[in-house]
Amino acid sequence: MFKNLITYRIGEGWTADAKLLAEQLAKETFLPCAPTQPLAVGWTPPRGIEHAPLVEVVDGHWLVKLKREQRLLPSSVVQERVDELAEHIEATTGRKPGKKAKKELKEQAQHELLPRAFTKTSATQVWIAPAQGLLFVDAGSSSRADEVVTLLIQASPGLSLQLVQTAESPAACMAAWLLDGVTPEGFQIERECELKGSDDEKPVVRYARHPLDIDEVRAHLTSGKMPTRLALSWKDRVAFTLTEGFAIKKISFLDLAFEGRPEASGDEAFDADMALATGELGGLIPALIEGLGGEHDFAAAGGAAPAPVALPANVPEEALSESPPW
Repeated sequence: MFKNLITYRIGEGWTADAKLLAEQLAKETFLPCAPTQPLAVGWTPPRGIEHAPLVEVVDGHWLVKLKREQRLLPSSVVQERVDELAEHIEATTGRKPGKKAKKELKEQAQHELLPRAFTKTSATQVWIAPAQGLLFVDAGSSSRADEVVTLLIQASPGLSLQLVQTAESPAACMAAWLLDGVTPEGFQIERECELKGSDDEKPVVRYARHPLDIDEVRAHLTSGKMPTRLALSWKDRVAFTLTEGFAIKKISFLDLAFEGRPEASGDEAFDADMALATGELGGLIPALIEGLGGEHDFAAAGGAAPAPVALPANVPEEALSESPPW
């Protein structure tokens, strides 16, 4: 159910009410892009069924989903149309368009081309664990997680979120685990990692499907390279990759996690998948935080906590120039 997780601590003072949150999200439900609209985002039923709840609750865990539709308009296509319009103006008036006119031509070209642009649709799941005061975004990048969190904060007044930071650096801990082979209880090093140097050239060494308890890896570490990613497993139940920024990626559930699980289909399968994912990861993540020295206590450390997630004034316009994957 989840592939990547970025973890946030829910601030004090927020009322954890699933029904209220569903009502708040209903004000910003997903609507497809209009013909000249470059980007549309909104909340959609996690179950994927029309008119299903916007907040699914299973075993005390909540799931919400943000849907995103973007019109793919490559900058090269826009520029080609701008050049055509500029050539026509020059041919009919004898004058080349200036800087201000070129900007207006670009806006005109985008307005003309957007209705014909392909659309790309994606969805991002958010898992809320109210009892633990944690929220997780299934995103592969911090920018996508920031977008989802920003919209969630806007939808639910009183909600504040702070990225979880561990007392000890994930990179330093991963280096120690690789050097001495001793991991926190329940965790095991697997066969993939990335090491990066800190000098000007920032050399990178990657291992894939390769044993890591070898002298070569230890030599890289002692020479100053630090792990940025390390593949791990937990109790032979979940495999994942930990990053230097405490993002959890490439999550997969191993055979042991499915033992004794009854066959299910339809709605029952959704509930069973959610119960499995939240049950397993709900044990893994606290254990991983503990293995990294616990959650950093900014108040006890005498320092200010990092600033909460910022709320942008509007949706970024990079969608107008983002190139499609072809």
